[in-house]
Amino acid sequence: MGYGWLVWTVLAAALASWAFDAAVRLVWRPRAVERRLRAQGVRGPGYGFFHGNLRDVRRLRAAGAAVKLDVGDHDFIPIAQPQFREWIPRYGRVFLYWFGTTPDICVGDYAMAKQVLADRTGLFPKNRTNANLLRLLGDGLVLTNGEDWQRHKRVVHPAFNMDKLKMMTATMADCARSMVTGWEADLASQQKKGCRQVTIELSDQFEELTADVISHTAFGSSYKEGKQVFQCLKELQFITFSTLFSVQIPGFRYLPTEKNRRVWKLDKEVRTTLMKIIKNRLAAKEKAGYGNDLLGLMLEACAPEHGEAPLLTMDEIIDECKTFFFAGQETTSHLLTWVMFLLSTHPEWQDKLREEVRRECGDRDHPPTHDMLNKLKLMNLFILETLRLYSPVPLIRRRTTSPVELGGVVVPEDSLLTIPIATLHRDREVWGDDAGEFNPLRFDAGTTKTAPKNLSALLAFSSGPRSCIGQNFAMIETRAAIAAILQRFKLELSPEYVHAPTDVITLRPKYGLPMIVTSADA
Repeated sequence: MGYGWLVWTVLAAALASWAFDAAVRLVWRPRAVERRLRAQGVRGPGYGFFHGNLRDVRRLRAAGAAVKLDVGDHDFIPIAQPQFREWIPRYGRVFLYWFGTTPDICVGDYAMAKQVLADRTGLFPKNRTNANLLRLLGDGLVLTNGEDWQRHKRVVHPAFNMDKLKMMTATMADCARSMVTGWEADLASQQKKGCRQVTIELSDQFEELTADVISHTAFGSSYKEGKQVFQCLKELQFITFSTLFSVQIPGFRYLPTEKNRRVWKLDKEVRTTLMKIIKNRLAAKEKAGYGNDLLGLMLEACAPEHGEAPLLTMDEIIDECKTFFFAGQETTSHLLTWVMFLLSTHPEWQDKLREEVRRECGDRDHPPTHDMLNKLKLMNLFILETLRLYSPVPLIRRRTTSPVELGGVVVPEDSLLTIPIATLHRDREVWGDDAGEFNPLRFDAGTTKTAPKNLSALLAFSSGPRSCIGQNFAMIETRAAIAAILQRFKLELSPEYVHAPTDVITLRPKYGLPMIVTSADA
């Protein structure tokens, strides 16, 4: 009898403790946070029990999904990030909304955003709360924090020094030439039928091109060998995005739901395929060494020759491979897609860039070198403006681990900080009255005094110590692909194209990019 009473007492105490914790998290803390931030001038749409404002975000996104834009309209915020368009005019550039029970501060002010991104003390670590996002990107350079990030960077950074990039340029140019050779074959086939043009779905082409480039340059393989990885990661990307606007319930990811089982299977397939690529490299080590690419550098760090502790474990190498398979392919493919969209809608710039490419790189039979690509000044301006209007990553999210002062506001611990890049890139106070218009010359120091300021305000590759390690790689790859295309073809947007940029972690054309391609010499 006494033992039973003790058990019931313990259970009652545990239940009371759980109920108290739930009340704190679901009711008291949100109200206290709102009061403290409101006293500092930070308002917001108000906390909704358990869901926060996620239902509002889903409702706004559902309404935005039906929006179609004119091809000359670059304001996709109502489609991709409607919550910022709805709430910034109402509550200001810095406002509080709720990601479930987690406070989320919209950092829509450039000075505050720069404070977050420039921090070197670890006050604003990467957000790692979504389990599916961790599976997608891996526990690699993009999502690690603190000493782990320093250790990963020490291994990976040498793969992207300028000497290595110069060597990679030839591979990038070869992959681009292989792609456009296929286009020439398609065009020749149509010409035999009396048609002088061919319609090509470019977004699919660029996904394969950038997958081929990252496979060759970072892992010494080909797109065909890594195809299973890319296909699995793409499916994981869409599953991950489907969970981003839902409350993350602790422990739910371990339940054998249909979606979780699919995630587990995809993750296993990715790891199995990557392990096969790694084993093939290790098997060839005696003849060719580890290799000078990213995989070779990581394997050398994993198996040091002099008895010191390895810098990376094999699991960390697999995660880093996932990071670069996804990040190295996904963002650049969409950058190329948006560059081609803007070239097709601005034929005068297409002609200027083609003339520059032929002047600096020669004709179609001359693959461009690294030095040639560096001379493409107009092309560089064009790419920068594309990155401003259509940044492949439209927002950055960080976290606080302790109360921290940010722009005069004390932000509570365990808060999210969301930097809406796409919104900031349209800020008229920074970019001028033509912020919503396409104007590559805004980055030209020879024509505008604000060019250096504009360049520092561009956040497409983030900024500060955690800026994208692969940005030079991406810029060279993009120039090489554009050069190969413009040497041979003219581009005209297909009437079938529907302009509806959408955010699925990265910014992509919702309905693809069908393009009418003709010979540049026709």
